[in-house]
Amino acid sequence: MRFCLRFVFVVMVVLCLQGRSFAQQSMTFHNPLLSTGPDPWVVTANGFYYYMNSTQKNLTIWKTRDITDLQHAEKKVVWEAPETGAYSHDIWAPELHQLDGRWYIYFAADDGKNESHRIYVIENASADPLEGTWTFKGKVSDATDKWAIDASVFEDSGQKYMVWSGWEGDNDGEQRIYIAHLKDPWTIDSDRVLLSYPKYPWEHVGDLPNRPAMPHVNVNEGPEILKHDADIFLVYSGSACWTDYYELGVVRAKSGANLLDAAQWTKYDHAFFKQSREAGVFGPGHNGFFKSPDGKQDWIIYHANPKTGEGCGRFRSPRIQPFSWNADGTPQFGEPLSTGQELPKPSGQ
Repeated sequence: MRFCLRFVFVVMVVLCLQGRSFAQQSMTFHNPLLSTGPDPWVVTANGFYYYMNSTQKNLTIWKTRDITDLQHAEKKVVWEAPETGAYSHDIWAPELHQLDGRWYIYFAADDGKNESHRIYVIENASADPLEGTWTFKGKVSDATDKWAIDASVFEDSGQKYMVWSGWEGDNDGEQRIYIAHLKDPWTIDSDRVLLSYPKYPWEHVGDLPNRPAMPHVNVNEGPEILKHDADIFLVYSGSACWTDYYELGVVRAKSGANLLDAAQWTKYDHAFFKQSREAGVFGPGHNGFFKSPDGKQDWIIYHANPKTGEGCGRFRSPRIQPFSWNADGTPQFGEPLSTGQELPKPSGQ
């Protein structure tokens, strides 16, 4: 009897320890969230995370209550690019937004030639973006109708705005960040206003030794809006994605200001988030932001390469990590974390 009781006690201890170990594992995760996924985007609604990334050929939404378990999320292709036409190729940087009670996906596309890249949008009236019908609303452009990619939208003081990366003229060579006012989610009704161009040395890494006709490109792209207290931060990717030096810069304005006045925006001269060779994270950029389920933590999502020299291809994978705030009110993103580092899941998960 004593042996049996001792055996039962040992079994219970082992099961308890295993249960504790399982619980600890279930509350942590490792980056990346997927093996590939450039230009990641996350928005929260209805108690779910909705995730998107560039697929080149369609618009796909992932839906999950646990962003760290994205590989097991429900997944649905909600729009397929046509075989030919102005928006048939190179479907880049889709973003899902909820405006005026409807869902919109903004994306860049071209006709097979890069110089034709423009911004397009589709609409869905369903409460759940994986349900209902998506309707193509058309191209979103200011009067200049220049090359444009990486659109994002936001609201401030009851007004809607779009930010994007574009060319000043009709030729490649430099990408700049512009803002314009939206009359509705698919119509720009103001001039475009320049907010940022590659001004500082850290933004000037972009040689193309195998393209003699265009040997160098300076890049500002992937603008995303981060709001904190009375501040509006535009966080963008500087330098070229085909280099390890793809990094995040910041431009700052105040909520309630005239956001179409470039003088209301202040650009910082340094990168806020950059590669870590020690952690094995290269070219981190094209980010987004989200809150933890309990609203207590701020998180950044971004893509990065696991090795040097891997450029703008399929090796870019989505990663997330929490961040904090500096005493001057600016975001403190820290350094990109190694894929070997165990991280606690977002609080309230």
